[in-house]
Amino acid sequence: MDQDERPRPKGDLASQLATEVLDPYSHDELNERIRLLELEIMRTVDHRDRATAHRAAAEALFRSPPTAGPDRGDAG
Repeated sequence: MDQDERPRPKGDLASQLATEVLDPYSHDELNERIRLLELEIMRTVDHRDRATAHRAAAEALFRSPPTAGPDRGDAG
């Protein structure tokens, strides 16, 4: 079975991270964790933006052109 065909786990990693106790981490470890999380946020935002652009391009490609007719023009 391919990895993409497997069901997604119930809780995602972000949810698991949100419940982790942070007390054992040093100041430097917390800074590194923040840096890694910020990089992951940037990666996720970039992926979302590319997916949005891809979808918009596909919709524009397959959208029916507007029909021109006497009742489709401006009345001014």
